[in-house]
Amino acid sequence: MHVGVDVGGTFTDISVSLADGGGLLLHKVASTPDAPERAIIDGLSEILERNGLSASAVRRLAHGTTVGTNALIQRKCGKVAVVTSEGFRDLIEIGRQTRPTVYDMHKDHPPPLVDRSERLEVPQRTLADGTSRVPLDEAAAARAARALSERGVDCVVVCFLHSYAHPEDENRAAEILRGLLPDTVSVLASSFVYPEFREYERFSTAVLNGALLTVVGPYLDRLASGAERLGIPVEVKIGQSSGGLMSVRMARQLPVRACLSGPAAGVQGASRRAAGIPKVITLDVGGTSADVALLLNGRAAEVGERDLAGFPIRIPALDVVAVGAGGGSVAWVGRDGLLKVGPRSAGAVPGPACYALGGTEATLTDANVVLGRLNRAALLGGRMPIECGLAESAVGGLARKLGASAEETALGIVRVACATMVKAIRSVSLERGHDPREFSLFAYGGAGPLHASDVARELGIRRVAVPPNPGILCAEGALGANLAADFISAVFAELDARSMPDLRARIGELESRARDWFEQEEVKEADRTCIWTAAVRYFGQNFEIQIPIDPSMPDRELADRLRTDFQDAHRASYGFASPTEPVQLVHVAAKAVEAQELPPLPLPEPRGMPRPKEFRQTMFGEDGFIETPVFERRDLGVGARLEGPAIIEQMDATVLVYPGCSCAPDSLGNLLLEIGEQ
Repeated sequence: MHVGVDVGGTFTDISVSLADGGGLLLHKVASTPDAPERAIIDGLSEILERNGLSASAVRRLAHGTTVGTNALIQRKCGKVAVVTSEGFRDLIEIGRQTRPTVYDMHKDHPPPLVDRSERLEVPQRTLADGTSRVPLDEAAAARAARALSERGVDCVVVCFLHSYAHPEDENRAAEILRGLLPDTVSVLASSFVYPEFREYERFSTAVLNGALLTVVGPYLDRLASGAERLGIPVEVKIGQSSGGLMSVRMARQLPVRACLSGPAAGVQGASRRAAGIPKVITLDVGGTSADVALLLNGRAAEVGERDLAGFPIRIPALDVVAVGAGGGSVAWVGRDGLLKVGPRSAGAVPGPACYALGGTEATLTDANVVLGRLNRAALLGGRMPIECGLAESAVGGLARKLGASAEETALGIVRVACATMVKAIRSVSLERGHDPREFSLFAYGGAGPLHASDVARELGIRRVAVPPNPGILCAEGALGANLAADFISAVFAELDARSMPDLRARIGELESRARDWFEQEEVKEADRTCIWTAAVRYFGQNFEIQIPIDPSMPDRELADRLRTDFQDAHRASYGFASPTEPVQLVHVAAKAVEAQELPPLPLPEPRGMPRPKEFRQTMFGEDGFIETPVFERRDLGVGARLEGPAIIEQMDATVLVYPGCSCAPDSLGNLLLEIGEQ
């Protein structure tokens, strides 16, 4: 068996692939935010016991985690100190001198994770060309170590200028600190975390990684111990923000790479399930957030920089935009008297009011219960009771503040949340030169199919696809992910035939590092592959474009192809290119991947037209409640077609089919919704 797990803010999802062709087993349990590993182990135990399976048959256990993200948001992480070049202790606080919101003079960046008193300077200065302007003062580094040993820090991060290309001083300072600090204190060099230029982002990433070391390490220990007690014989693999997996060994050293792994796993699952659809926008709506991405020919773009808890991080990550609009997002009235939804979430505990776990505030889930869009008796196939009266009370209290009816307020909550999702989709489509009307919307997550039609109508999208198991797709994506590692080396040379020897040297260095990684991870020779990219820009530009390259090409051909591909990519991104302008090679990167054979996707069976299991009064708009047939998703096979209005329920999600719309399964089991005119 292969097992994929995704831990969300409200639910923990488990997907089990049976090697004998028995298809997928799915399970969903409430998350346990105080100890996320408990929900994982309990959920695995339940699904294995229910199906008469032995944990000893598990061959891979892949896990996407939000533990690091949550720890940073709540600032429940280790105490970090910084040792940096003299004169640069305030760099991580000054940053880029930009505002989070341009027109909000009162909103500022979050305070730095490292107090100014814990940022120590040592005389040292290496220039960009490697020249030592000020040699490292080793005695000052030793004094810094002795000072920090008395301050109870958990990690010390060494951040020197230009160490991405010239790490010698940084590594030496780290060596001195390790020798003088207690063994309980971790020491990191920023060039170890991710050796890329732009010192503010590199320093910030290293500090975030240091802060997470004391959080993620103990969590992985507890998870590994629980899996061992359950009888699982393999090491847990941890999801990365880039969509691949890494070993526990690497996750302990570089926990920052796992912070955005949940949304990335969902995009990986969507790219497989949406095979054959050339242009796709993904919409993943969970309990806390809505995550969107754009897929072209089954591939999501990868970016080198993201924000995490208000701080920049420089790591490879799938280009996923997240907004605070999920099923647990709380509805409230702002100081302007207008209805707001999110970004604060009720989470798993106390949860939406209808869960009867102590929540009293109206959420997006409560609004859907009031409108009859969600089952008013139970979710999760009957395992989670729903208290409709509590939802009506919570929404009714908000309605009185607004001077509206409960139904009008519930409709408003849904529309405000969907407007937030629409804004996120526009940021990955229209703002990047893509017309969303040319795309299909691929909706998943527990609440994605429930809101997909509203979002599609607003964007002019005419087709929505819903995978067979939308609420478990992130776990399914983790199940099918490959082990991967990213390596990078700076070049900084003009792109022409003269720079090719330098580029070849960097490629050789990265090949060696990738080979060492393959050996450490015990990847078979036949399963090894490397994906190569180069970062290229015009001289004087602030941002570069990642261009795929083939190192096997001869030098002249490689230089010409790289220049041509860069001009084409620049034209596609910015609307123009300047063929006569000199072009600069910034860095070369290698993604080492273990290519594994993925388990086959189960295919749907032909069936006739299903019968509704019940009828429910449902409100789709201002026209009031409509008697709507409710179907079971498992009854819809190839050949079935439903005309709206209709509701399709399954254990992990609810699909809403508006009046004037239709839906039918495709050959892969996806439900295809044709969106009619409003």
